[in-house]
Amino acid sequence: MEPIPKEMKAVVYRGVNDLRLETVPVPRIGAGEVLVKVAVCGVCPTDIKKIHYGTVPPPRIFGHETAGTIAKVGACVRGFKVGERVAMHHHVPCLKCHACRHGTFAQCPQYKLTGITAGFEPAGGGYAHYVRVMAMCLPGIVKIPARNTFAEGAMVEPINTVLKGVNRLTLLRGDHVLVAGQGPIGLMFTRLLALRGMKVVASDLMENRLRLARQLGAAYALKADAKDFADKVRRLTGGRGLDASVVATPLDAVVRLAQDLTRGGGQILLFAHTRRGKFTELDLATICVDEKDFVGSYSSDYRLQDEVARLVFSRKFDVRKLITHEFPLARTMEAVQLAAHPTPDSLKVIVSVDGADHIGGAS
Repeated sequence: MEPIPKEMKAVVYRGVNDLRLETVPVPRIGAGEVLVKVAVCGVCPTDIKKIHYGTVPPPRIFGHETAGTIAKVGACVRGFKVGERVAMHHHVPCLKCHACRHGTFAQCPQYKLTGITAGFEPAGGGYAHYVRVMAMCLPGIVKIPARNTFAEGAMVEPINTVLKGVNRLTLLRGDHVLVAGQGPIGLMFTRLLALRGMKVVASDLMENRLRLARQLGAAYALKADAKDFADKVRRLTGGRGLDASVVATPLDAVVRLAQDLTRGGGQILLFAHTRRGKFTELDLATICVDEKDFVGSYSSDYRLQDEVARLVFSRKFDVRKLITHEFPLARTMEAVQLAAHPTPDSLKVIVSVDGADHIGGAS
C-alpha cells in the first residue's frame, strides 16, 4: 500500500442541496479500528433525502454503500490485514439488547449509531478517500473475492436491506407478488423474489425497466399507468388477488392500490416511505376484517451477511446489470441529482472515489 497522507479530498454536506469538495484530515484510527481507502460508493436514497430535505445538521460526509481496500489496521484488531478488499456496513447491532433479542436490529440503540466516518459527525463517509471503521462496525466488514469488483462489493449493503424485506413476507413458492416500482431497489426485490420461486408482477412507468425486470425473473411486467392495470392483475391471479405487494416507490396512491389488489390474508410491504410526518388514508377494515397485513422494513439484517455475499459474489444475482452510471468524486452532486431524478437509461448510480472506471464506461 502507498503511504497514507495527512489530508484527503471529501465531499462535505454544508446544507440543503449543498455538497462541496473540500480538503479534510485523513481520519486517525484507534487500536480497535481499521482505516479503509475507499474505491467506490453507491448513491443511496436515504442520503439523497438527507441532502435534499436537510433532515440532519451539517457538516457531514455521507456515503455508506462503500467498498475499498484496508490501508491500516489497529494494534488490537484481528482477522483483517492491510491490502484486503472489503465492503462495509455502517450500522451493526449489539446482538444483546431487547430489540436484538427480538431480531429487530434496526431498532437497536447501537445500530442507530453510525460507526463509519470520514470526519465530522459520523455519516458513512464513503464520499471521501479514506474512512475510519470503528470497532462496533468491524463485524460488518465483508471481504471481496479476487474475481469480484469493488462495485459489486458496494452493492452488498443495499441487497441485504432488500433481502431483509423479502424475509418479512410469509410466502409460498409460486405465490403472486407485486413489486411496484422497478428502480434499483424494486429490481432487487424482483430478482430476489424470483430466486425464491415467486411469480413476480413487476410494474413501472418505464419500458426499459420492465424489460430488465423480465430478464431478472419477473413473470409479468405491466405499465403502471395502464388503464386496465387492476383488471390485468386480477386476471393473472385468477381473480384471487395478489399474495403480497411490495411498494418500492413513495407514492400513497400506490399503497392504496396495493391494498385493494392484495387478497385477504395477504401482505403489503412498505419499503420506500421513510420520511416522517407523512400521513395517508387507508381502509382499516381491510386490515381487521380481511386480515391484510401492513409490514414495514428498514435497513439491513446482520444475520443475512453470508447469504447476501454468496448471492452477489457468485453472481447468482449479478448486480452489475443494475449499475448504469459512475461519476468521479468531484461530481458527487451530479450523481445525487441523477439518482434522485432518474432518466430512462439510469438505474444504480455510483461514485468512483479512487478515480478508476469500475463499470466500464463512466458518465
